[in-house]
Amino acid sequence: MSETALRFTVADADTALAVGSGSLPVLGTPRLLAWCEAATCAAVEASLGAGETSVGTRVDLEHLAATAVGGTVEVTARQVYADGRLRRFAVSAREVGPGGRPGKLVGSGEVTRVVVDAERFLARISG
Repeated sequence: MSETALRFTVADADTALAVGSGSLPVLGTPRLLAWCEAATCAAVEASLGAGETSVGTRVDLEHLAATAVGGTVEVTARQVYADGRLRRFAVSAREVGPGGRPGKLVGSGEVTRVVVDAERFLARISG
């Protein structure tokens, strides 16, 4: 199956210190998770029908290495399972090395999303 890849540059606002997940000025796990979810959203986008979106329902993520401010991280999402509305993605994040080559593995895991009708979903929670 195909992969979707997104690149991000770590800024001060992405650090553990800034997002409240630690005291160090390195890529924070909550931001890494958000980037992994963004990659899965991009991966599922082409398969959505009119009025559909997807919601995250489960995450299993290992944050394996620190990334300094200014570092570039490429996050990939590859659909590994689909059953009806359920979509499961393998995700990985790697630093981008010299010449754009893949560098060290920053994180890996799995994100599960469910395709929903956006209007019906919002109607259920608003009242």
